[in-house]
Amino acid sequence: MLRQTFLHIAGIGQETEAALWKEGCNDWEHLLDNFNRFSVGAADREFVRRQIKSSIRSLETRNHQFFTKSLGLKEAWRAFPDFRESCVYLDIETDGGQSGSSITTVGLFDGKDYTCLVRGHDLENFRDIISRYSMIVTFFGSGFDLPVLQKRFQDIKFDQIHLDLCPTLRRVGLKGGLKKIEKELSIARGEETDGLNGYDAVLLWRRYERLGDESALERLIAYNREDVVNLERLAEIAYERLHEDTLRRAGLFLA
Repeated sequence: MLRQTFLHIAGIGQETEAALWKEGCNDWEHLLDNFNRFSVGAADREFVRRQIKSSIRSLETRNHQFFTKSLGLKEAWRAFPDFRESCVYLDIETDGGQSGSSITTVGLFDGKDYTCLVRGHDLENFRDIISRYSMIVTFFGSGFDLPVLQKRFQDIKFDQIHLDLCPTLRRVGLKGGLKKIEKELSIARGEETDGLNGYDAVLLWRRYERLGDESALERLIAYNREDVVNLERLAEIAYERLHEDTLRRAGLFLA
């Protein structure tokens, strides 16, 4: 979908993008090769040409910052397949606060391996780990996880493409919290963590911190692991449904 995207260029909106598709312009290269054939609406034609070339070059060189800025939060889903190999699914737990010092664990899943960074142990490793990725996938991360992490790690510049599944899934009719949406989609959790919520995560941390209960920490980590691992399937669903919905609204369907 990313190579078929044109609305990331200033001056091109959904209507012009849909018109390009209907006229048979299916990707960036096609537009460049047949530039005089297609209308780009009210956008400056030479600016569009330059931006298309920049888009092709940025994708080839994996310059994710270009797409972070041009796609924004709303259209970040379009980049998911192309940047999936450098994507991390992220979720934090806190002690109930929203300050940087309230973070208790940071869960990170790259599609293969899960890592949990724990306050008082290895939380400082977050700087090095997050720098490896071009895309971050969260659930309500724009409203909670990333702002809290920014308070804790003020020197980090979060320039990755950010796919926030909370508002993205809402666009395809999946509303509510993470656990509610998982149940609606029949995404199961293990017996150890089924039914736990964010407040339970706070209580588990308190039990670990105050009583030294290692089993409470283990259960907290298991809860966080399912939070981030399940984000991968939700991202797939969000992309599939938005892709189909976008093309259907344009009056066509592209492969």
